[in-house]
Amino acid sequence: MKKVYVAGPYSSGDTAVNVAEAIKAGNRIVAAGHAPFVPHLCHFMHMLEPQHYEVWMKIDFAWVTACDALVRLPGDSPGADREVALALKNNIPVYFGVDEFLTSDFQASFNKEARS
Repeated sequence: MKKVYVAGPYSSGDTAVNVAEAIKAGNRIVAAGHAPFVPHLCHFMHMLEPQHYEVWMKIDFAWVTACDALVRLPGDSPGADREVALALKNNIPVYFGVDEFLTSDFQASFNKEARS
């Protein structure tokens, strides 16, 4: 089981739609046998106790560097772009969309290991 960070729009556009799309992506990653980290779920923490944007980004960065891969969802997001840059800086593979991740060599090697 690999740790996969889900990066994508949160506050650009409709926040509820963005959270729902990130959860759907996370569920597809679970179905493929991995452990996703969906930072959009922090939306509920933020509702109860709001934090400054950069506090959330520091938390997200800690999770990005702990993951084995990052999936970037479509849409405008300066924060997700920063997460992608951090992943690349740390040699963490980045996939643009869940479909790209699920058809990647990363997933194929995982499937091969799981069968062994």
